Amino acid sequence: MRRVILISMLVASALPGAVVLDRVAVVVGKRAIKLSDIERDIRVTAFLNRTAVDTSPAARCKSAERLVDQTVIRDEIATGDYERATDQEAAGLLSNLRRDRFGGSEARLRQDLTKYGVTQDQVTEALRWQLTVLRFIEERFRPAVMIPDEAVKAYYDQHLAELRKQNPNASSFEALQPKIREQLASVEVDKQFDAWLTDKKQDDRVTFIKEAFE
Repeated sequence: MRRVILISMLVASALPGAVVLDRVAVVVGKRAIKLSDIERDIRVTAFLNRTAVDTSPAARCKSAERLVDQTVIRDEIATGDYERATDQEAAGLLSNLRRDRFGGSEARLRQDLTKYGVTQDQVTEALRWQLTVLRFIEERFRPAVMIPDEAVKAYYDQHLAELRKQNPNASSFEALQPKIREQLASVEVDKQFDAWLTDKKQDDRVTFIKEAFE
């Protein structure tokens, strides 16, 4: 679930060359998600994942579901005292993307942005939101997660052969205990996040407008 949340970014500005569709597709509480929002989400997600842009009805439905999650999370962050990623941090993430994917070339980056029909500002905002969500999940759910020693030892015993292959030089329980505990904690955090998100969507009364996806 966490990855799904991170690769789907709700951004505000319109796409160059795209037809802006203002028809309401989904209502989340008192908030509306329009077809133009879904179009942006699809294109930004495709750019980040380096996949083809798919605007089929099935893809639009999947995007709408992601945007519902985004709306719920944004409302929670807005009402709580949660840390948000800064402009500087977002710029740093964009710089890393430019370096890793485009060899540091601004021209190649802009060429790919044009191909997908997205802007650099939209991608920067998407990266900022990605980091903000990560911090929200950790701050909101991590403090309640406690992994007992018995669970760590049980995992070690059950996966000993695999752990020895992965860590040939340091495969003792003492050496791997912190890593295992963190892995189990991350799984539990995701479970709590998923459960919270499901409950919040039920409380917010999400309504999909069927005609918008035909």
